[in-house]
Amino acid sequence: MQNANLNGIESKVEKFIDSAIAYAPALISSLISATLVLFFGLWMIKLFGKLLNKIFEKRDVDPSIRTFLGNFLNWLLKIILFIVVVSQLGVQTSTFIAVIGAAGLAIGMSLQGSLSNFAGGVLILLFKPFRVGDYISSSSGVDGTVKIIDIFNTKLVTPQNQLVIIPNGELSNSNITNYSELGTRRTWFNIGVGYDTDLKAAKKLLLETISKNEFAFKEPAPDVVVTELGDSAINLSIRVTTSNENFWAMQEQLIINCKEDLDKAGIDIPFPQTDIHIKK
Repeated sequence: MQNANLNGIESKVEKFIDSAIAYAPALISSLISATLVLFFGLWMIKLFGKLLNKIFEKRDVDPSIRTFLGNFLNWLLKIILFIVVVSQLGVQTSTFIAVIGAAGLAIGMSLQGSLSNFAGGVLILLFKPFRVGDYISSSSGVDGTVKIIDIFNTKLVTPQNQLVIIPNGELSNSNITNYSELGTRRTWFNIGVGYDTDLKAAKKLLLETISKNEFAFKEPAPDVVVTELGDSAINLSIRVTTSNENFWAMQEQLIINCKEDLDKAGIDIPFPQTDIHIKK
């Protein structure tokens, strides 16, 4: 009985050895093939990364999106390379692909808001509706100077020196006014004068005031326009162009000087008032 058991074990061992010897050439061939594919693939990914960086530098792509896209493509190519190497070893890759697909779907559903912000950041960095240092205003009611453009959000500094962080998904889907893009900015404010005012004389006086302003551009020409017959005053619109950096200083000086010159000329700047007539 014992001899029979020993003979059975020896038979199984011999069959295993014979199978190993039979499959050894194919296994060694697969290992060599997988190793070669792995090293060649890693070399190609590294070469692709260098080529991609040169393209980004030539196209002047923003450093933030350059780093993110470089890392993203690097990991994506390495995942594909891993699947190819595993397939060289005779392993069925359909399971890996299904698992990766399911994981990607789950991550996408859980990070839906973040992916929206990411997509918005990519669009902002690619199409550049504004840059760092630009003064912008969005339809969401936030305005300020752009301090940082990240892949997920944009940081603005308001005139009150407050830091506002806006998700890129929201910002990319809103209307944006870029006050800095053209290099100049035109002031546009109203001054009300009384109904008994000689409007032609008032316009001439205000144009002379504008001509004395050190920051006001000659071209495009300044303008003073009658815009409205208001309830308590006739509104004159002051329109003057200057450089971005001098805009606020020019506007303040214009408001002060226009008020002073109108006062000197005896031209009244009325405030809202209501006349009540009592009938007996």
